[in-house]
Amino acid sequence: MAVTTPAKTKTSVSTQQYLAIAEIKDDLVIMKDGTLRAVLGVSSLNFALKSEDEQNAVIAAYVGFLNNIDSMIQIVIQSRELNINAYLEFMAEREKAQTNKLLKVQTADYIDYIKELISIGKIMKKSFYVIVPYSPNADKHKGFLASLGEAFKPATILKLKEAKFAKYKETLSRRVDSIMSSLLSLGVDVKQLSTQELIELYYNTYNIETSKNEVLVDVNKLRLEM
Repeated sequence: MAVTTPAKTKTSVSTQQYLAIAEIKDDLVIMKDGTLRAVLGVSSLNFALKSEDEQNAVIAAYVGFLNNIDSMIQIVIQSRELNINAYLEFMAEREKAQTNKLLKVQTADYIDYIKELISIGKIMKKSFYVIVPYSPNADKHKGFLASLGEAFKPATILKLKEAKFAKYKETLSRRVDSIMSSLLSLGVDVKQLSTQELIELYYNTYNIETSKNEVLVDVNKLRLEM
């Protein structure tokens, strides 16, 4: 007879306590210490293929970007194995629907080529993010015991009041706009991650193996069902 031990149950329930994230809403991440994070997805550029003048222009723009930053940012590069099973299934359907015999053969050869390619080695995908934080410094006058007590409070107690959140969000938005403008001058595409994209990003980061076979439900649909 299998019995679930109290220790296992307690561990599974309390795991979330070790995450620094309290809430994700309005395209922002609220940390347990009351600070906010905006995450920007940034595209890459092939520096080696550019001419010397273009390379110098990119370097000058990047130097200007660094010199104009008046607050701390974090640059994160994630490398993940690219799952192309869905793409192979899509191409297989296109092969079945193809009426032209030559194109049908070429599509089949292309599918075999991709399968052989991924059998040789893993195809990795790199994603680039710039994390823009905001700290209101609301707790700088609090005593040690008060700050220590808040560190053990659940995330629900630490949620920001709507008025304060709106004020902090406005300040962070101005900082995000400035950084996005500087990044665009480098010739890359920049996009602030939405609430759904943030949830997926952190879920995939903390659940690497599980996320390969499980797709998250759209957060907007979850709200409608509540």
